[in-house]
Amino acid sequence: MNPFQKFVVEHARLFQSGKKLPPGRPQKFPRHRKVPDHAPKALIFSPHPDDECIVGGLALRLLREAKWNVINVAVTLGGKIARRTERLRELQGACDFLGFGLAVADWEDINPVAHRENCPAWRAAVEIVAEILAEQQPRAIFVPHENDRHPTHIGTHFLVLDALKTLPAGFECHVVETEFWGQMTDPNLLVESSVEDVGDLVAALACHVGEVRRNPYHALLPAWMMDNVRRGAEWVGGQGGAAPDFTFATIYRLRQWSRGRLTNVLRRGKFLSAAKNAAGLFP
Repeated sequence: MNPFQKFVVEHARLFQSGKKLPPGRPQKFPRHRKVPDHAPKALIFSPHPDDECIVGGLALRLLREAKWNVINVAVTLGGKIARRTERLRELQGACDFLGFGLAVADWEDINPVAHRENCPAWRAAVEIVAEILAEQQPRAIFVPHENDRHPTHIGTHFLVLDALKTLPAGFECHVVETEFWGQMTDPNLLVESSVEDVGDLVAALACHVGEVRRNPYHALLPAWMMDNVRRGAEWVGGQGGAAPDFTFATIYRLRQWSRGRLTNVLRRGKFLSAAKNAAGLFP
């Protein structure tokens, strides 16, 4: 008898049951406490509606543990014009559920080609992102890393970096780089999420009804976050080291924008457990 057979069967059963749950906004929302007016801000630059949920583990912890004001900046509403109105409605539902604010840009052609060609539309988008950063003065921003495979994810990385380069030399903020389609080769941060937080991220992701109906990746999010623990143990903690006792986690690269460039802020890879306040990452 294979003692792990039941273990695998239960995983398969749970995934199938998750796929059968009806997508859409849950009737009951988490109770959100009012964020103080002077609260630090975190901006999530999302290439598509749904990225705010997929990579949002740390941002959600900043909102809940540290009472930060988290604002999702929707860089695009997807490539299908006929779906954009619907995707905006779904995105608003997801952000409302998590307690994130929402700012909508909805640009087109945010990709490496537009970045290389530096066309007028690209320069206009860079200018608007720079205005958002200057106005909001975020303590931290979330942006895909430069090799995140999907053209819009890579384009979003360079869009935000180009905007940062136009700001005065005194502008500073922490930069949290995210991954989804392509893995980072040099992440330095593994952030644990509680069962409650992961449940809410899955529920928010299910608000993106049209997307999860064609591909039920909301039901796979817990498995992805479990696999992040496996990879993060080696790539963040160091090969051959002991894995943290996490069930769910997200992999990031934390740096700081200071004096016109990205600088390292962690001497070595860091595991952040759910028992520690996430604000400690951003002194």
